[in-house]
Amino acid sequence: MQKPNVKVAIWGFGAMGSGMAKMLLKKKGVEIVAVVDRNATRVGRDIYEYLGVERGDRKPVIISNDFDATITEKCCDVIMTATDSYTKEAFPRIKACLEKKINVISTAEEMAYPQAQNPELAAELDRIAKENGVTVLGTGINPGLMMDLLVVCMTGCMEDVEHIQAKRVNSLSPFGPVVMHEQGVGSKLADFDTNVKNGTLAGHVGFAESIQMIADAIGWKVDKFEQQMSPIVTEVDRKSPYGFAAAGDVAGVTMTGQGFVDGEVKIDMIHPQQIEPEMGGTSTGDYITIKGSPAINMSNTPEVEGGIGTYAMCVNMIPHVINAAPGLVTMIDLPVPRAIMGDFRDFIK
Repeated sequence: MQKPNVKVAIWGFGAMGSGMAKMLLKKKGVEIVAVVDRNATRVGRDIYEYLGVERGDRKPVIISNDFDATITEKCCDVIMTATDSYTKEAFPRIKACLEKKINVISTAEEMAYPQAQNPELAAELDRIAKENGVTVLGTGINPGLMMDLLVVCMTGCMEDVEHIQAKRVNSLSPFGPVVMHEQGVGSKLADFDTNVKNGTLAGHVGFAESIQMIADAIGWKVDKFEQQMSPIVTEVDRKSPYGFAAAGDVAGVTMTGQGFVDGEVKIDMIHPQQIEPEMGGTSTGDYITIKGSPAINMSNTPEVEGGIGTYAMCVNMIPHVINAAPGLVTMIDLPVPRAIMGDFRDFIK
């Protein structure tokens, strides 16, 4: 007897949510049953018309701004939430989904390892998920893979680890308006320090989570975390689908972070990211350097593209989340991610 399709809902239909939808519509054994979004230009439209995809014999899916009316208890197997970056902001939405007894995959960066900075909220999400018999995971390209899970995997062939450096040089161009705002794209250099201090400029969100994930995975105890941010100023006008930086303005930020173990820096994070980096003479790439026995020197150029990488990670983790025991889980708790090239139903236990 054929299993029913895996049913997916999406909350947030911007760059990441719509990207997930396009990917899901190409896959077998999975269907989108509901979409929630607050953007007035999207609400009321059929996702197939909005995405420019042929609907065929599939049922229309109308984008709604009413969560409670659209997402009913157990209406789907998993809901993808692509609305926030921070655990505190994502918490109410994730809680609402879990209480409707639906598994959740969140793109919120801090949700990749919420126990790092929000242990109380992490414990509460774990409690709510278990109480409702469902699972919640935060993931993406970074955090979620390139600067944490991949690092952890590479240590698997080592007998001793002395120091870890993860470096990602990437383009912000695929990301939406929220990320543009967080990275200060298009802001004036004179306003940079002020925006950092007042919290309107976040830069990369996730270093604390990546560092704690790595440390917990290999058994290091982090006693201090620090991070720094500096502007990347463009010499030419740069334009991406969701951002613009005029010459002399900020095109992105360089983030650095450190995890201290016994008073010594054991984990270094280096992450310059900007829109259209090639226009500034920057080549993208992902690099992992681990001192120890044996030494690891991994490089991948150009970078794993952030937009595709993020929504692909979320989509490809759907079977693992459905199969997982109830509760809050992270990428180091689940089977390794892999592309789902066959029927999604075949991956469900």
